[in-house]
Amino acid sequence: MQEVVSINPTNRTPHHARLAGALSAEDSSVRLQAALAVGSHPDPGFLETLVERCAVEPDFFVRDMLSWALTRLSPELTLPRIRQELDSGRTRARSQALHTLSKIGDESAWAWITRDMLRDTDDEVARTAWRVAVVLVPEEEKKDLADELVLQLGRGDRTVQLSLSRALVDLGDVTRPALEKAAASPDPAVAAHATATELLRQNPETGFDAAIDEAKRAVILGPERAAAAKTTEC
Repeated sequence: MQEVVSINPTNRTPHHARLAGALSAEDSSVRLQAALAVGSHPDPGFLETLVERCAVEPDFFVRDMLSWALTRLSPELTLPRIRQELDSGRTRARSQALHTLSKIGDESAWAWITRDMLRDTDDEVARTAWRVAVVLVPEEEKKDLADELVLQLGRGDRTVQLSLSRALVDLGDVTRPALEKAAASPDPAVAAHATATELLRQNPETGFDAAIDEAKRAVILGPERAAAAKTTEC
């Protein structure tokens, strides 16, 4: 049975040292429990430790708990420190900083989301940037964001493409012109991804794999022949 990590506000120095050690323990369940303890009793003294752990933590669930613990601190304190991580040379640090921004949801952070982040060569960083951009983007800038995101259509494996499609769908109707233009791309991967995303936008209940299959068929046969073939199958 794992030791329960508790907070002892009357003994701050040993308490900080103990929890800091638990956050870097070998056992991920101990690290998870320590992150939960820190978040349950927000203390600005843990800001640096939490941010540093986010940059190196290998376990997804622990990273998510670390981000949650950061959201429990004052945004005025947390946001400037997280902003520094956006320029880190460590991909995990950038990705987790972006993830934490999406959890905080402070719209002032929109100005920090750059084109370089949206085009990051690391798929995980780019996926997280797409997600946080959709969360923070002002209404009047949604079209420009959609125009930027469609440039990534056809990128990566199924997971990456699904993330991009979800981001574009979440932007709403403003994405339609950009998707229609991309659907006419001479690159079949781009055209299929754009077509599948538009199908998902029109009918969110459509599964991504089904949308991709239908889109690929439309690209190969052309819209009219693909529609005729689908009618014949029915």
